[in-house]
Amino acid sequence: MAIPPGAGSKPYYYEPPSFASVEEERAHRKERLAAAFRIFGKFGFSEGVAGHITVRDPEQTDAFWVNALGQPFSDISVSDLLLVSHTGEILEGNYAVNAAAFAIHSGIHMNCPEVVAAAHSHSLYGKAWSSLGRMLDPITQDACIFYGNHVLFDDYTGVVTDPSEGARIAESLGSSKAAILRNHGLLTVGGSVDEAVWLFVTMERTCQAQLLAEAAGTPVVLDHATAEHTHKYVGNDFSSWFSGQPLFEQILREHPELKN
Repeated sequence: MAIPPGAGSKPYYYEPPSFASVEEERAHRKERLAAAFRIFGKFGFSEGVAGHITVRDPEQTDAFWVNALGQPFSDISVSDLLLVSHTGEILEGNYAVNAAAFAIHSGIHMNCPEVVAAAHSHSLYGKAWSSLGRMLDPITQDACIFYGNHVLFDDYTGVVTDPSEGARIAESLGSSKAAILRNHGLLTVGGSVDEAVWLFVTMERTCQAQLLAEAAGTPVVLDHATAEHTHKYVGNDFSSWFSGQPLFEQILREHPELKN
C-alpha cells in the first residue's frame, strides 16, 4: 500500500512483525487468534456452535490452533485454544473440536501450504449472499478487494463432516483468498490471522452492500480495467494485513484478558 505524499514518514503500524524464535511466533499467532474470535463475537458472526478460525502452528506445520466446540467467540482466550493435527488428534487442550472445523480446515491447511490462517462462519449477509450461488461484483472500491480473488464453491452436500470436502474446497480455492460456499457462508484465508480475519469482515460487508444495492436498484458495475487496477491497490496481501490492524488494536485494548 503506497503512502500518499504529506502523510508522514509511516503509519502507526507499518509492517508485519518479525520474531526471534518459533516460541515467540507461536505466542503471537495464538494471541491474534484469540483476538480474532473476540472480533467475530463483537460483529455478531456467531450462529450457535457454527464458525471457526484456525492458524497453522509455526513449528508443527501439520497442525493448527482452533477454537473448542461450543465456546462463545466473545469468551475465547489464548488458554482455551486447541492444537489439532491434520489427522484429527488433539495435541494440546482438553476440549472437543468441531467436526466441521476439522473437516474444512484440515483440508485447507494440508492442501494449501501457503495458507497460515483460515476463517469461516455463518454470518448473516454472507450466508444470504451464498444462497444466490453468485460471485460478488465490483460495485464498490471495497468489493474490488475480491475482484479476481474469490471463487464460488458450488457443491453444497450438507453439513461438512468429511475431510474430503475440505480438500475439495481447497482445490476450488486455488490461489484465491476467499470462497463463497453456496448455501453455507463465506470462507477466507491469508498469510496471517490478521489478513484472513480482515478479509472475512470486509467480505461480509461487501455481501451486505451488494444485497442492499440490488434491493434498491441496479448497481453500476466497474469495468475490468478499473476493477483490476483498484484490486492491485486494495486487495494485495499487505493491504489486507494493514487494514486489519485497527480491529486488532481495538479489541486488545478492550479485552486485554484474552492474552491469558
